This record gives sequence, C-alpha cells and structure tokens, in this order.
Amino acid sequence: MRTLIIVVAGLVLAFLILRLAPAPQRTLAAVVFSGLWFVAAAWNLRIGLSHGYTFAQELPIHIVLYGVPTAAAWALWWWLRR
Repeated sequence: MRTLIIVVAGLVLAFLILRLAPAPQRTLAAVVFSGLWFVAAAWNLRIGLSHGYTFAQELPIHIVLYGVPTAAAWALWWWLRR
C-alpha cells in the first residue's frame, strides 16, 4: 500500500509541476522533477535497506517508484508540447 501511495503522490506532483510551469519552462520542470523524484526514490530505497531488506529486494520497488512517475511526467511533457 505504501508503494501505491508514493507512486500516486509522484504522479500528482508531476502533473502539478508540468501544468503549472509556463510553456517555455516545461522542459526544465520535467528535468527538475526527474532529478528530485530520483532523490525521493533513493531516500525510500535507503529506508528499505535500513529496515533489513536487501538491495535485490528493494531494486524492483525502486524502479517502479522512480520509473512510473518519471515516465508519466515525460509523457505529459510530450503531450503538452504538441
């Protein structure tokens, strides 16, 4: 459930950032979101590792937590630039 909440939070944050950014700044907004979301996902990975999970157990979750919102942000960026 925690994973789903974090993914949904990332999707909402990506949507808000890209919709509120002025058109000329949307590429920068997508890049900044990608970087900051990576930091947030890495923080979550660190928490999982500190609770005794192995890197191999946490990596698929980290990929989903980072990949889904980031891919959605870039897809929205592509859709908004048309």
